[in-house]
Amino acid sequence: MSDSTNSDRPQQPPLFDVQDEGRFEPEIGVIGPLRPDSKLPVAAYWFREHLLDEQRPDNTVKSYMYDLKLLERKLVAKPINQVTKQNIASFLGDTQSRSTKKRRLTSVSQFFGWLVKEKQVLAENPTADFYPDKIALKTPKPLHPDEQEALLVAAAEDSPRAALMCWMMLRLGLGRSELLDLERMDIELHAGGGSEVTIFPRTTHMRNKERKLLATAEFGPLLAAYEANREPTAKLFDISPQSVNKMIDRIKARAGIEKKVTPQTLRDTYAVELAKEGATEEQLLAILGLADDARNRMSVQRYLKLGGPPINGSVGTP
Repeated sequence: MSDSTNSDRPQQPPLFDVQDEGRFEPEIGVIGPLRPDSKLPVAAYWFREHLLDEQRPDNTVKSYMYDLKLLERKLVAKPINQVTKQNIASFLGDTQSRSTKKRRLTSVSQFFGWLVKEKQVLAENPTADFYPDKIALKTPKPLHPDEQEALLVAAAEDSPRAALMCWMMLRLGLGRSELLDLERMDIELHAGGGSEVTIFPRTTHMRNKERKLLATAEFGPLLAAYEANREPTAKLFDISPQSVNKMIDRIKARAGIEKKVTPQTLRDTYAVELAKEGATEEQLLAILGLADDARNRMSVQRYLKLGGPPINGSVGTP
Protein backbone atom coordinates (compact mmCIF):
# COMPACT_ATOMS: atom_id res chain seq x y z
CA MET A 1 0.00 0.00 0.00
CA SER A 2 1.17 3.56 -0.60
CA ASP A 3 2.48 5.57 2.36
CA SER A 4 1.03 9.08 2.10
CA THR A 5 3.26 10.30 4.95
CA ASN A 6 6.45 9.68 3.01
CA SER A 7 6.80 12.65 0.64
CA ASP A 8 10.09 11.32 -0.75
CA ARG A 9 8.41 8.36 -2.39
CA PRO A 10 7.48 8.83 -6.05
CA GLN A 11 3.79 9.32 -6.73
CA GLN A 12 2.19 6.39 -8.49
CA PRO A 13 -0.81 6.61 -10.85
CA PRO A 14 -4.10 5.78 -9.05
CA LEU A 15 -4.65 2.47 -10.83
CA PHE A 16 -6.19 -0.65 -9.32
CA ASP A 17 -6.15 -4.23 -10.48
CA VAL A 18 -9.69 -5.60 -10.76
CA GLN A 19 -9.78 -9.34 -10.12
CA ASP A 20 -12.19 -11.87 -11.65
CA GLU A 21 -14.38 -11.72 -8.56
CA GLY A 22 -14.85 -7.99 -9.05
CA ARG A 23 -12.81 -6.88 -6.04
CA PHE A 24 -10.15 -4.20 -6.22
CA GLU A 25 -6.68 -5.34 -5.27
CA PRO A 26 -4.08 -2.95 -3.78
CA GLU A 27 -2.74 -0.12 -5.87
CA ILE A 28 -0.50 -1.14 -8.75
CA GLY A 29 3.06 -0.12 -7.88
CA VAL A 30 4.45 0.28 -11.39
CA ILE A 31 2.76 0.85 -14.72
CA GLY A 32 3.87 -1.91 -17.03
CA PRO A 33 4.59 -1.63 -20.73
CA LEU A 34 1.76 -1.35 -23.21
CA ARG A 35 0.79 -4.78 -24.53
CA PRO A 36 -2.17 -6.28 -26.44
CA ASP A 37 -3.54 -7.72 -23.20
CA SER A 38 -3.10 -4.52 -21.18
CA LYS A 39 -6.20 -3.49 -19.31
CA LEU A 40 -7.95 -0.25 -20.16
CA PRO A 41 -6.57 1.80 -17.20
CA VAL A 42 -2.99 0.94 -18.17
CA ALA A 43 -3.54 1.73 -21.87
CA ALA A 44 -5.38 4.94 -20.93
CA TYR A 45 -2.44 5.99 -18.77
CA TRP A 46 -0.01 5.68 -21.69
CA PHE A 47 -2.50 7.40 -24.02
CA ARG A 48 -2.66 10.31 -21.61
CA GLU A 49 1.15 10.53 -21.59
CA HIS A 50 1.02 10.63 -25.40
CA LEU A 51 -1.52 13.47 -25.36
CA LEU A 52 0.60 15.45 -22.93
CA ASP A 53 3.70 14.92 -25.08
CA GLU A 54 1.68 16.26 -28.02
CA GLN A 55 0.79 19.30 -25.91
CA ARG A 56 -2.91 18.78 -26.42
CA PRO A 57 -5.15 21.31 -24.63
CA ASP A 58 -6.06 20.44 -21.05
CA ASN A 59 -9.77 20.30 -21.84
CA THR A 60 -9.12 17.81 -24.66
CA VAL A 61 -7.07 15.55 -22.38
CA LYS A 62 -9.70 15.72 -19.65
CA SER A 63 -12.51 14.98 -22.11
CA TYR A 64 -10.73 11.93 -23.54
CA MET A 65 -9.86 10.61 -20.09
CA TYR A 66 -13.39 11.14 -18.83
CA ASP A 67 -14.87 9.11 -21.68
CA LEU A 68 -12.26 6.36 -21.33
CA LYS A 69 -13.06 6.16 -17.62
CA LEU A 70 -16.74 5.65 -18.50
CA LEU A 71 -15.75 2.91 -20.96
CA GLU A 72 -13.55 1.31 -18.30
CA ARG A 73 -16.44 1.25 -15.82
CA LYS A 74 -18.68 -0.35 -18.41
CA LEU A 75 -16.20 -3.05 -19.41
CA VAL A 76 -14.68 -3.50 -15.94
CA ALA A 77 -11.35 -5.37 -16.35
CA LYS A 78 -11.45 -6.22 -20.02
CA PRO A 79 -8.07 -6.19 -21.83
CA ILE A 80 -7.86 -3.84 -24.80
CA ASN A 81 -7.49 -6.72 -27.28
CA GLN A 82 -10.86 -8.09 -26.19
CA VAL A 83 -12.86 -4.90 -26.70
CA THR A 84 -15.33 -5.60 -29.50
CA LYS A 85 -17.46 -3.56 -31.90
CA GLN A 86 -20.46 -4.67 -29.86
CA ASN A 87 -18.87 -3.16 -26.74
CA ILE A 88 -18.36 0.13 -28.54
CA ALA A 89 -21.93 0.12 -29.89
CA SER A 90 -23.28 -0.47 -26.40
CA PHE A 91 -21.10 2.31 -24.97
CA LEU A 92 -22.29 4.79 -27.59
CA GLY A 93 -25.87 3.65 -27.13
CA ASP A 94 -25.81 4.59 -23.44
CA THR A 95 -26.59 8.19 -24.38
CA GLN A 96 -29.29 9.66 -26.61
CA SER A 97 -27.56 13.00 -26.97
CA ARG A 98 -26.02 13.36 -30.42
CA SER A 99 -23.34 15.73 -29.18
CA THR A 100 -22.38 13.42 -26.30
CA LYS A 101 -22.36 10.41 -28.61
CA LYS A 102 -20.11 12.28 -31.04
CA ARG A 103 -17.74 13.28 -28.23
CA ARG A 104 -17.56 9.70 -26.93
CA LEU A 105 -16.87 8.35 -30.39
CA THR A 106 -14.12 10.91 -30.91
CA SER A 107 -12.48 9.88 -27.62
CA VAL A 108 -12.53 6.13 -28.20
CA SER A 109 -11.64 6.49 -31.91
CA GLN A 110 -8.57 8.53 -31.06
CA PHE A 111 -7.61 6.05 -28.32
CA PHE A 112 -7.95 2.86 -30.37
CA GLY A 113 -6.57 4.53 -33.48
CA TRP A 114 -3.44 5.37 -31.50
CA LEU A 115 -3.17 1.79 -30.25
CA VAL A 116 -3.44 0.44 -33.81
CA LYS A 117 -1.52 2.94 -35.93
CA GLU A 118 1.12 4.38 -33.64
CA LYS A 119 1.75 1.78 -30.95
CA GLN A 120 0.80 -1.21 -33.14
CA VAL A 121 -0.29 -3.28 -30.15
CA LEU A 122 -3.69 -3.99 -31.73
CA ALA A 123 -4.36 -5.33 -35.22
CA GLU A 124 -7.95 -4.04 -35.50
CA ASN A 125 -9.73 -0.91 -34.38
CA PRO A 126 -13.13 -1.74 -32.83
CA THR A 127 -14.34 1.81 -33.56
CA ALA A 128 -13.52 1.69 -37.29
CA ASP A 129 -17.09 1.04 -38.48
CA PHE A 130 -18.68 3.85 -36.48
CA TYR A 131 -19.33 7.32 -37.84
CA PRO A 132 -20.60 10.36 -35.92
CA ASP A 133 -24.09 11.62 -36.57
CA LYS A 134 -23.92 14.81 -38.56
CA ILE A 135 -24.56 17.83 -36.40
CA ALA A 136 -25.77 20.80 -38.39
CA LEU A 137 -23.43 23.76 -38.62
CA LYS A 138 -24.62 26.84 -36.82
CA THR A 139 -25.61 29.63 -39.17
CA PRO A 140 -23.21 32.56 -38.79
CA LYS A 141 -24.85 35.79 -37.66
CA PRO A 142 -22.26 38.45 -38.46
CA LEU A 143 -22.36 41.99 -37.18
CA HIS A 144 -23.60 44.70 -39.51
CA PRO A 145 -21.18 47.59 -40.22
CA ASP A 146 -22.87 49.91 -37.71
CA GLU A 147 -22.74 47.17 -35.05
CA GLN A 148 -19.06 46.60 -35.76
CA GLU A 149 -18.30 50.27 -35.26
CA ALA A 150 -20.38 50.43 -32.08
CA LEU A 151 -18.59 47.38 -30.68
CA LEU A 152 -15.13 48.83 -31.33
CA VAL A 153 -16.12 52.16 -29.76
CA ALA A 154 -17.51 50.40 -26.68
CA ALA A 155 -14.35 48.27 -26.42
CA ALA A 156 -12.18 51.40 -26.52
CA GLU A 157 -14.26 52.93 -23.74
CA ASP A 158 -13.94 49.74 -21.70
CA SER A 159 -10.14 49.32 -21.60
CA PRO A 160 -7.03 49.27 -23.83
CA ARG A 161 -6.93 45.51 -23.51
CA ALA A 162 -10.55 45.10 -24.61
CA ALA A 163 -9.97 47.51 -27.52
CA LEU A 164 -6.98 45.52 -28.78
CA MET A 165 -8.54 42.09 -28.32
CA CYS A 166 -11.82 43.00 -30.00
CA TRP A 167 -9.98 44.62 -32.90
CA MET A 168 -7.83 41.54 -33.47
CA MET A 169 -10.85 39.22 -33.46
CA LEU A 170 -12.95 41.51 -35.65
CA ARG A 171 -10.28 42.78 -38.05
CA LEU A 172 -7.92 39.80 -38.22
CA GLY A 173 -10.37 36.97 -37.59
CA LEU A 174 -8.40 35.45 -34.74
CA GLY A 175 -10.09 32.70 -32.79
CA ARG A 176 -10.20 32.98 -29.01
CA SER A 177 -7.58 30.27 -28.45
CA GLU A 178 -5.29 31.82 -31.07
CA LEU A 179 -5.59 35.20 -29.39
CA LEU A 180 -4.70 33.79 -25.99
CA ASP A 181 -1.75 31.88 -27.42
CA LEU A 182 -0.12 35.01 -28.88
CA GLU A 183 3.23 36.22 -27.60
CA ARG A 184 4.64 39.70 -28.12
CA MET A 185 7.42 38.26 -30.26
CA ASP A 186 4.76 37.11 -32.76
CA ILE A 187 4.08 40.73 -33.71
CA GLU A 188 6.31 42.81 -36.01
CA LEU A 189 5.58 46.52 -36.22
CA HIS A 190 6.47 48.35 -39.43
CA ALA A 191 7.62 51.95 -39.61
CA GLY A 192 5.05 52.71 -42.30
CA GLY A 193 2.18 51.98 -39.93
CA GLY A 194 1.24 48.42 -40.88
CA SER A 195 2.12 45.39 -38.81
CA GLU A 196 2.47 41.64 -39.25
CA VAL A 197 0.96 39.19 -36.81
CA THR A 198 2.19 35.60 -37.05
CA ILE A 199 -0.10 32.89 -35.73
CA PHE A 200 2.29 30.20 -34.61
CA PRO A 201 0.48 27.40 -32.78
CA ARG A 202 2.68 25.89 -30.14
CA THR A 203 1.05 22.46 -30.21
CA THR A 204 1.99 19.99 -32.94
CA HIS A 205 -1.56 18.98 -33.88
CA MET A 206 -2.51 22.59 -34.67
CA ARG A 207 0.29 23.34 -37.14
CA ASN A 208 -2.18 23.86 -40.00
CA LYS A 209 -3.26 27.10 -38.31
CA GLU A 210 0.17 28.70 -38.76
CA ARG A 211 -0.06 31.83 -40.90
CA LYS A 212 1.01 35.48 -41.15
CA LEU A 213 -1.57 38.25 -41.22
CA LEU A 214 -1.22 41.91 -42.16
CA ALA A 215 -2.70 44.40 -39.70
CA THR A 216 -3.62 47.92 -40.81
CA ALA A 217 -2.28 51.15 -39.32
CA GLU A 218 -5.06 51.11 -36.68
CA PHE A 219 -3.34 48.23 -34.93
CA GLY A 220 -0.13 49.98 -33.82
CA PRO A 221 -1.73 52.66 -31.60
CA LEU A 222 -4.03 50.07 -30.01
CA LEU A 223 -1.06 47.87 -29.14
CA ALA A 224 0.93 50.83 -27.81
CA ALA A 225 -1.95 51.95 -25.58
CA TYR A 226 -2.30 48.42 -24.20
CA GLU A 227 1.42 48.02 -23.52
CA ALA A 228 1.75 51.44 -21.88
CA ASN A 229 0.38 50.20 -18.55
CA ARG A 230 1.03 46.49 -18.86
CA GLU A 231 3.53 44.36 -16.98
CA PRO A 232 5.32 42.10 -19.47
CA THR A 233 4.14 38.47 -19.39
CA ALA A 234 4.90 35.39 -21.47
CA LYS A 235 1.60 35.70 -23.29
CA LEU A 236 0.33 38.91 -24.82
CA PHE A 237 -3.00 38.46 -23.03
CA ASP A 238 -2.92 36.93 -19.55
CA ILE A 239 -6.63 36.16 -19.34
CA SER A 240 -8.78 33.04 -19.24
CA PRO A 241 -11.11 31.94 -22.07
CA GLN A 242 -14.11 32.47 -19.81
CA SER A 243 -12.99 36.03 -19.09
CA VAL A 244 -12.86 36.72 -22.84
CA ASN A 245 -16.48 35.60 -23.15
CA LYS A 246 -17.53 37.82 -20.25
CA MET A 247 -15.64 40.76 -21.76
CA ILE A 248 -17.52 40.36 -25.06
CA ASP A 249 -20.85 40.16 -23.20
CA ARG A 250 -20.04 43.35 -21.33
CA ILE A 251 -18.93 45.26 -24.41
CA LYS A 252 -21.83 44.21 -26.65
CA ALA A 253 -24.25 45.34 -23.92
CA ARG A 254 -22.42 48.66 -23.69
CA ALA A 255 -22.64 48.98 -27.48
CA GLY A 256 -26.40 48.45 -27.38
CA ILE A 257 -26.26 45.28 -29.48
CA GLU A 258 -29.19 43.06 -28.59
CA LYS A 259 -28.32 39.86 -30.46
CA LYS A 260 -25.94 37.28 -29.09
CA VAL A 261 -22.28 38.12 -29.67
CA THR A 262 -19.39 35.74 -28.96
CA PRO A 263 -15.72 35.61 -29.99
CA GLN A 264 -16.85 33.35 -32.83
CA THR A 265 -19.28 36.06 -33.98
CA LEU A 266 -16.38 38.45 -34.48
CA ARG A 267 -14.44 35.84 -36.44
CA ASP A 268 -17.52 35.08 -38.56
CA THR A 269 -17.96 38.79 -39.24
CA TYR A 270 -14.37 39.10 -40.46
CA ALA A 271 -14.85 36.11 -42.78
CA VAL A 272 -18.03 37.53 -44.28
CA GLU A 273 -16.35 40.90 -44.83
CA LEU A 274 -13.53 39.12 -46.68
CA ALA A 275 -16.14 37.34 -48.82
CA LYS A 276 -17.70 40.70 -49.66
CA GLU A 277 -14.28 41.86 -50.88
CA GLY A 278 -14.04 38.89 -53.23
CA ALA A 279 -12.06 36.31 -51.23
CA THR A 280 -12.22 32.78 -52.65
CA GLU A 281 -12.94 29.55 -50.81
CA GLU A 282 -9.23 28.65 -50.75
CA GLN A 283 -8.23 32.10 -49.55
CA LEU A 284 -10.72 31.99 -46.69
CA LEU A 285 -9.44 28.57 -45.59
CA ALA A 286 -5.88 29.90 -45.57
CA ILE A 287 -6.59 33.26 -43.90
CA LEU A 288 -8.73 31.69 -41.17
CA GLY A 289 -6.25 28.87 -40.60
CA LEU A 290 -8.81 26.14 -41.33
CA ALA A 291 -7.87 22.60 -42.28
CA ASP A 292 -8.95 21.67 -45.79
CA ASP A 293 -11.73 19.23 -44.98
CA ALA A 294 -15.38 18.88 -45.96
CA ARG A 295 -16.83 20.46 -42.83
CA ASN A 296 -14.58 23.52 -42.97
CA ARG A 297 -15.35 23.98 -46.65
CA MET A 298 -19.06 23.96 -45.77
CA SER A 299 -18.39 26.71 -43.22
CA VAL A 300 -16.45 28.77 -45.74
CA GLN A 301 -19.17 28.33 -48.36
CA ARG A 302 -21.64 29.83 -45.90
CA TYR A 303 -19.39 32.87 -45.53
CA LEU A 304 -19.29 33.20 -49.32
CA LYS A 305 -23.09 33.08 -49.55
CA LEU A 306 -23.55 35.66 -46.81
CA GLY A 307 -20.92 37.90 -48.37
CA GLY A 308 -22.23 37.56 -51.91
CA PRO A 309 -24.77 39.76 -53.69
CA PRO A 310 -28.51 39.19 -53.17
CA ILE A 311 -29.63 36.19 -55.25
CA ASN A 312 -32.71 38.04 -56.48
CA GLY A 313 -30.77 41.11 -57.61
CA SER A 314 -30.77 40.14 -61.27
CA VAL A 315 -34.29 38.69 -61.43
CA GLY A 316 -36.27 40.25 -64.28
CA THR A 317 -33.28 41.96 -65.86
CA PRO A 318 -32.36 41.16 -69.46
